[in-house]
Amino acid sequence: MRAWFHCTGAALLARDPADTVGRLASAQQGRGFAGTPEQEAAWHAQIAALRQALADAGGADWTVVLEFELLRLEKRIDAVVLTDRAIVAIEFKTGAPSNAGRAEAEDYALDLRDFHAGSRAHSIVPVLVAADAPFAAPIQPWLLPPNPTEPLVCGHGSLGDALRWVQAELPPAARPIIAADWLDAAYRPVPSIVEAATMLYARNGVAEIAAARADAPNLTRTSRAIARAVAAAQADGAKRVVFVTGIPGAGKTLCGLNAVFAPGAGGRSAFLTGNVPLVTVLRAALAQDAVDRRECGRSEAERRVKERLQNVHRFLEDNASDPARRPPPDRLIVFDEAQRAWDEAKARIGTRNKPSRLTMSEPAHTLEIMGRHAGWAVVVALIGNGQEINTGEAGLREWGQVVEASGGVWRAVAARRAVTAADPVQRLADGAAAWLTLDDDLDLTVPVRSVREGAGAGWVDALLRGEVAQARAIADAAGALPFLLVRDLGDLRAALRDLARGRRRAGIVASAGAKRLRGEGLGVQVEDVADWFLRHWPDVRASDALETFATEYDCQGLELDVAGLAWGGDLAWTQQGWATRRFSGHAWQARGKDAHYVVNKYRVLLTRARYETVIWVPRGSSRADAFHDTTRDAAGFDALAGMLLAAGARAWHPAATTARAEPATLL
Repeated sequence: MRAWFHCTGAALLARDPADTVGRLASAQQGRGFAGTPEQEAAWHAQIAALRQALADAGGADWTVVLEFELLRLEKRIDAVVLTDRAIVAIEFKTGAPSNAGRAEAEDYALDLRDFHAGSRAHSIVPVLVAADAPFAAPIQPWLLPPNPTEPLVCGHGSLGDALRWVQAELPPAARPIIAADWLDAAYRPVPSIVEAATMLYARNGVAEIAAARADAPNLTRTSRAIARAVAAAQADGAKRVVFVTGIPGAGKTLCGLNAVFAPGAGGRSAFLTGNVPLVTVLRAALAQDAVDRRECGRSEAERRVKERLQNVHRFLEDNASDPARRPPPDRLIVFDEAQRAWDEAKARIGTRNKPSRLTMSEPAHTLEIMGRHAGWAVVVALIGNGQEINTGEAGLREWGQVVEASGGVWRAVAARRAVTAADPVQRLADGAAAWLTLDDDLDLTVPVRSVREGAGAGWVDALLRGEVAQARAIADAAGALPFLLVRDLGDLRAALRDLARGRRRAGIVASAGAKRLRGEGLGVQVEDVADWFLRHWPDVRASDALETFATEYDCQGLELDVAGLAWGGDLAWTQQGWATRRFSGHAWQARGKDAHYVVNKYRVLLTRARYETVIWVPRGSSRADAFHDTTRDAAGFDALAGMLLAAGARAWHPAATTARAEPATLL
């Protein structure tokens, strides 16, 4: 049970407050948390306020729940009051009311709505109790308020007034709120990648993460399949490459982090990625969390985190150029986005900033380096299907050829998808191979990034294949997909602020090739990606300041709660379907053989949101304009907007909520 203590209103009124505080302190100690005099004083004040409020509002028959744990937020709701009409989530503060306090109370209520099965069918009311503030009812009456409602604010002495007002305004519950059922209801959070990484690292693997999406059981199956392969390699003293395939947002990174931080990894393990923003954000988040938990100082926290989260190119170069050819300390490594590993030509060239010391492809170097271990070694290769966004990426074919060339030193385990892909570059082998064992549990096919529905990835795939009718059929079957359309930059920002309630994170993303968005007023790319993903408004460096945008290179592997996609001219819709373009000099030019990279960039951008994606298609420049800009042609943008609406995106209008966004004609 997630509650530290609960009882009826009558029982709370009859109990000695000191006894209730003692029970909370005992629960705190039992969970391994140190108690403080300040915490006990806060509990005494909260219980006094609740007792007075229950007496004032006639809540003897209600249920009071204290310290209700929320795994996703790694926090607890101070109190939940279950009336006959509503679930009231209460956050207590000693200081004056603040926007941060309101957002925190609202976020708790949103967490209950999205992840607690016993709360979804009932009205949820967040309440901020701050200092001695009087209760002031909302100026506008509640006309079918969104669930949860907007936060109410009151003081310790006026909580009873707020509860009486809620009871007077809300209709009786359509279904009774039964306390025992509510307390026993399943709580299945969907942590963001940053939240999940923090919990896994802090606890060295937690069972709750594997069960976090019990409604997407293949995530659990895949984690177990990885663990089986690792255990078998350890038992046999063998070397294995475990390929984990999956659609965007299906949880590949989560499975990889779980493999690295789980106790069964054995010895040292590391998560390797060429995704610099992902490393930067996760390192900053994990180090800050370790400091906040007083595990160690900042310099030591940063050192420890760097050992576990490494840049794959630096890992390969450092070990490949080791004259003693020593094995790395890590016996298990996770190679993120392994389909994007460099081929030999790219590996030899390196980057514009740093010449390479590699002489083979990155898959070849990986197996040579890990093969130096005496006994077992495991490479977990995470494969993001349809996410190749750059030239020089070797694909699965190179991995298969390297495993085969090892002469039996290395074997591989993969799902059937790895040998049946339509693109030969993304096939490990053409059919059966002596070195390959098939295990379909290693294929992640259910999206878990999207909190409310699972049809978004299929819709995006149909859309980017140009199958408008198929995309519309997916949207109609789902009822209302979380893809909204606006035509003005101001409306994009308004929609993101409207949808990102509580502490939910919003941000704007755009293709790196969308060069002419600056002509529409959006031309500043994010500078510090860690600040962008981890800080919150009113810090202007944060994503939800909505001043800068992240490209596919900044956000691949990361996610936002609500994403605003600024659609550029590099992917245009024509009568013949999608046209990919490159901006050169002062005009757009058609792309050649690498055109599919542009489509994949938009696949990445369209799958960054955990909730809604708001697509901004600029109005562009009309031929009727005095200074017509042909690089931002209005007719092309109108055609794109019309296609998106025909495919099932919903128009968003100012002052609209998600529920009010409806299919519409061209805006």
